[in-house]
Amino acid sequence: MGRRLTLAACCIAACLAASLAGAGAASASQLIDRNAQNVRLEVNAKGEALVSYTAAGRQRHVLAWGALNARQSSQGGRQVRFQLDYSGGWGKYHHRYAAYWKTFKNTCRPYDGPALAFLVTACKAADGSYWALQSWQTPLPDLGFAPWLPQLAAYELHLSHWTGPLAQLQVWTDWIYGGRFHDLFGKATYLGQPIYGFHTTHYGAPLDGFGRLVYLDTLNAPAYGSGWRRENSFVTHNPTGVFCYGFYTFDPTHGGYIHPPGLTSVRGPGVGTEYRITMEGPGVTPDVTTTASDPGDYDPSDPAKVAYERQQNALLDSLGDRLCRQH
Repeated sequence: MGRRLTLAACCIAACLAASLAGAGAASASQLIDRNAQNVRLEVNAKGEALVSYTAAGRQRHVLAWGALNARQSSQGGRQVRFQLDYSGGWGKYHHRYAAYWKTFKNTCRPYDGPALAFLVTACKAADGSYWALQSWQTPLPDLGFAPWLPQLAAYELHLSHWTGPLAQLQVWTDWIYGGRFHDLFGKATYLGQPIYGFHTTHYGAPLDGFGRLVYLDTLNAPAYGSGWRRENSFVTHNPTGVFCYGFYTFDPTHGGYIHPPGLTSVRGPGVGTEYRITMEGPGVTPDVTTTASDPGDYDPSDPAKVAYERQQNALLDSLGDRLCRQH
C-alpha cells in the first residue's frame, strides 16, 4: 500500500463522486461552478460577494455570504461554509430585489494580499478582509491517466474569504524500504494547528467539513509521459495533519480507482522530476500548493544520499505520526 499505510486514503471513485456533486455540497474554499469563463468578483459593504461568469453557455450570478476563515478541527463541530444563492439575490431577498445582482454596489479595492496559486481574481473588501477566486483541475484521474471524460478535465472555480495567514503545506522527499522506492511526506497546518478530519469513506474520501485531500501531481514521469499528471490523492491524518506516500506500482482495478474502459494494466511507479502538492484551504480559506524536487535514485555508496536519508528519517520521526513510521 502507500508509504506508511496511506494508500487506503487515496482519492478514488468516491472522491470523484464528491468532487462532481452539486456546487452547494463543497465545504472548503467553496466550489462555485466548473469551466467558468469571463469571471468577475464584486464585494459590497454588507459583506456579500457577487460572482458573475459564463458556464455551459449560460450567464450566472451567484451571491455568497456568511463565512470567513476556518475553524480548527473539532469532533462533532461544524466547519464554516458560505451560503450561496445562484439566483443572484432573489433567493435571499425574494420579491424585494427580483434582480438584486443588477443593483449590487461593488466596494472592493485592489488586492494586496499574499500570492495565491491558480488565481483568477481577488480583491480587498472595505473591512480589510480578502476575497478570491481560484480555478484548477481538481477532479483529474489518479495514476497518471489522461482524462477520458469531460468532467474529469474540468476546472473548478473556488471562492474564498479570509483574514490573516493562509494554510501551510510542508513537504519533504526521500526513499523508503532501504532506498528501494521513492516517497514523500509532509504536514498541513492552519494557524499553527494540524488540519485533519474525523470520518472518511472506505477508500479515504473525507466525509466531514474538516477533512482535506492532498492532491499529488508528478512532472515528466516516464511511466506516464511528459507534463504534469495526477499521481494520487489522500487525506491528512488525524490528529497530526501529517501525510506520506510511496511511489509504487498500482493496479487500477483495485482500491476503488477509476480508469478508462479496457485500460487495466498495472500503473506506475509515478516517479517524476518534481512533485506538486495541492490542498483545498480549510473552511473558506484559499487553496494552497507547494512543490518538491525528486531526490533521484538512492545510492548506498553515495555518502551524501546516505546522510540525506538519515536526516529525512529523523525528520519524519519527529512528526510523531503513527501511520508514517516506515523508513
